[in-house]
Amino acid sequence: MRAEVDGQPVAVREGQTVAAVLLGAGRASWRTTRVGGRPRGVFCGIGVCHDCLVVVNGIPDVRACQRLVADGDSIRTQDGAELPS
Repeated sequence: MRAEVDGQPVAVREGQTVAAVLLGAGRASWRTTRVGGRPRGVFCGIGVCHDCLVVVNGIPDVRACQRLVADGDSIRTQDGAELPS
């Protein structure tokens, strides 16, 4: 299976979360805060804190720790608050 992270192809395994794919690709943070632009990544890992938000296939505010990756997913760093494309 394959996906892309910020335009770069990455190999993925069935059953991995988007967060696991990002961490496996060497990404410790993949979102910036709306105010201040501070980097964020996985914090709680259970979907409560919403620090792991990313854009998946054009849909913003996807919790990377909760969503299973699918073949062909396009995962993009989220910069602050974004509207759906």
